[in-house]
Parts: sequence; C-alpha cells; structure tokens
Amino acid sequence: MPPNPHEMSGLDPALNTAPDQPQSVYLMGIGGVAMGAMAAGLKAQGLAVRGSDRPLYPPMSTFLADLGIPVATGFDAANLEPAADVVIVGNVIRADNPEAVRLAQMGLPYLSLPQALARWFIRDRISIVAAGTHGKTTTSALLASVLLRAGRDPGFLVGGVMNEGGLNFRDGTGPHFVVEGDEYDTAFFDKRPKFVHYRPRVAILSSLEFDHADIYPDLDAVRSAFDMLVDEMPPGGALVAWGDSEEVLARVAGAPCMVQRYGVGEDNDWRLMSLEPAEDGGAHLTVRTPGGEKLNFTSPLAGEHNALNALAALAALSAAGMDTDQAAGLIAGFGGVKRRQEVRGEARGVLVVDDFAHHPSAVRETVKALARFGLPGWRPGKGRLVAVFEPRTNTSKTSRFQAEYAGAFHGADLVMLREPPDVEEVPLKERFSSAKLAGDLTARGIEAVAFADTDALLAGLLKELRAGDLCLVMSNGGFDDLHERLLAGLA
Repeated sequence: MPPNPHEMSGLDPALNTAPDQPQSVYLMGIGGVAMGAMAAGLKAQGLAVRGSDRPLYPPMSTFLADLGIPVATGFDAANLEPAADVVIVGNVIRADNPEAVRLAQMGLPYLSLPQALARWFIRDRISIVAAGTHGKTTTSALLASVLLRAGRDPGFLVGGVMNEGGLNFRDGTGPHFVVEGDEYDTAFFDKRPKFVHYRPRVAILSSLEFDHADIYPDLDAVRSAFDMLVDEMPPGGALVAWGDSEEVLARVAGAPCMVQRYGVGEDNDWRLMSLEPAEDGGAHLTVRTPGGEKLNFTSPLAGEHNALNALAALAALSAAGMDTDQAAGLIAGFGGVKRRQEVRGEARGVLVVDDFAHHPSAVRETVKALARFGLPGWRPGKGRLVAVFEPRTNTSKTSRFQAEYAGAFHGADLVMLREPPDVEEVPLKERFSSAKLAGDLTARGIEAVAFADTDALLAGLLKELRAGDLCLVMSNGGFDDLHERLLAGLA
C-alpha cells in the first residue's frame, strides 16, 4: 500500500476540514490565479483574509492590495501567527515548506483549494465540471459565458482569463457553478485529481491522453484519475462524453448516471453533422440533437476541436436544464479566453497570435484550425502560417512525444522552434530536441528551423516574417514575452 501523504507530511487527517462558521482564513500561495480569485471571493463573503507567497508582481500584487488583503512576502513559520480559523494550502506548497511544517505543529484546520472551492462556492449548486486532457478551459469558459449572458448569474472558476469582463472567477447567486475539472493533483497531502472535490452534477469528459509526466507515470495512471471523476457522478447526474474516442468511452462504460455522447460519428447522441468556415474566422455548425432535431448555429471559435467543445457545452447546458435553442444562439457571442487563439496584435502587416497549445494533439488541432478557418483579420491564403513552438511543460521537455510532434505541424508553411528551457534535471538521453524535430519536419516537406533560445528565435522571426503572415506562437508559459517583443520589433 502506498504511503499516506497526510502521515508523511505530519498533518492530522482529522483536521482536513473547516469549522462551521470560520471568521478568518489564511492562504498559503495566495498569489496563484485561482488562489487570488478565491481570496477575493472569501473576503466578499465577510471573512478576514490574509496569506503569503513568493514576491508578487502586477497584476496579482495590485489586485490583492486594492482589496486590502495583507500578503506576507516569502514563506515563514511566523506568518501563521496569529492563528487563522482555517488554512487553505495552495498546490505550489510542498510538505517541507516552513509554513506547512508549522501548520502541522499548530494543529490548525486546513483545506486544499479544491476543497475550499466546494465548501464556500459550489455548495449545493448544480456543479458543471469540464474535464479532459484538452479543451477544458475553453469549454468551461464557454459554459460560464452562455449562462452569464442568459441571465442565470452563475458562479465559475475557469483556468484562463475570459475576454468578457476579464474574469476567471465569479461567485454569482444563480443555481449553477461551472468549474474547470483539472486532473492535476490536489495538494501535497492529497494526490487525487482536483476534480474529485467538485461535486459534479453534470460533467464533460472531452478527451483522454497521456500528459503531466511529473505526476502520472503512464497512461494507466491517467485512466485511473478519470475513473475517479466517473465514480463521483451521482445517479441523477449526466456525463457528456466524447463518443469518437475509445479511451473516453471505456472510462464512462460503467458510469452510475446517464451518459450522452457527442462527436461526428453516427452513433453519437449529439452529432456534429457539418462544419464550415465563417467569414470572420469562426465556424457554422449543423448539429443533430438526441431528439433528432437539426440545429444550425455559429461559433466564434476556429477548428473542429473547438466545434466539438461548443457541442459538448451545448449538451451539458441542456443536461443542466437550459433551453437548447437559447444556448445555441448564445454561443455566437462568446468572447473567447486569453491565450486561446488570442490575437495579440498586428504590426507591419503581420498578425501575432498567442495559444496555450503544448501537447502534440493540441498543437496539431490548433495549426489545422487556423490553416483552414483563419481568424478575424487573416484568411487562409492571405499569407503564410508561421508556427512558433516552445516545449516548456515537464512532459514536452522530454523525448516522450518527440515523434508525435513531427506530425503536429501539418498546415504550417514555416515552423520555428526553440530548444526546451530549464532541462538540467532531464537526463541528456531523455531530453526533447527541437533540432531533431526541425529535421523531421523538413524531411516531411515542412520548412523548419530550431534556435537555441528565445533571443535567437526572435531575431530569426524579425528577419523572416513579412506582410500577410500569421505568426502563431504556442507555449504554456510566458515564452520570455516573445509576443510583445516581436510586435515591438516589427513596429
């Protein structure tokens, strides 16, 4: 039997709870996007809120300061004095953190962020959880956007900042709470995926592939994680599952609730019958509902993968009690999410786009989507699609997906890569090679060049890009501010 994370940390499992009516709360790692949003929500509910983190910078530093929430710089055992009624432990905190050690010594009640979200915000509402290896940020944002514009006043926690209102978190007073179902582990004392805490009433399982090599040793471990989500479903709930994936269907086969499949195959309950590019870069969809009706509506999102995200959202909203025609009509007004096909600007006739794609499947679908559908301000054929990629995740910095990335850039006219940063901890024989990928792409007839670092890549882009090009920059990190530096250099 594996060791109990609670016992290894010195924390008392009996204290992994919150008092009935706490007056004060302390957040370890308060500067994270979700933790900071929760701090604001708890303060709005009348709790005295404070916390700590590494040195913070705008916008989070000013966000918390404007709310009057005290933040201690650095982690120190003394920061926990005076004792709060409950401590919320962020995912960035490790068992040897001095505050975590002091927490165990003081014997204070404690919660993980997912537990706190369920305790104070999800409560007994209709929890709609968007989960899967890909698409969960866009899908959860789309769900929240539609409910918000329908006047349902939802609560939500999304893993990206929505362009509508610049929000990623909202409490709301309506009956629904939308949450991105992250499969990453909950906390150092709870290695289960975050979504097991979210009390799902309606859940979407959009995809299942290997990812997060830092916490999942193999695909079977990822499968087991999503099995936990299925097991959490109540008998009266609904699972919306991607019906074109054997992996997804295997996970939901024994679900304790209703399962509705969506996809392009004939056997799906919600079927994407046709998909055509729209003039503004979005897509026109024709969908068959479970009742056999045909729906025609427009999505502002490019690509088949995003059409499936929209279809999953439509099915989930229907399962949550919303009128299907109303939901379909409201999808067209979705404003999108930052870092998901986000146009960062245009300079010297070059459109610069930011996207979070990092897994080979996400890279493939993003490149394919822009090559066929384009974006507002750029149509396929106007110029070249120049794909720029940085392997930054713990998984992509290894050679695990070296071969898969070679098939992920079809549709790009030129691919420009940087070598993975911060690879010192990855054994040399196990490291990803952008130079090798460039060679493999060239062998496939796709022009590709690899660069040692971002500065060299930027110089190469400024020399290569010309009016009419769309430059698609893909990374799950900040990419050394490449987007703004590129726009400034072009200007």
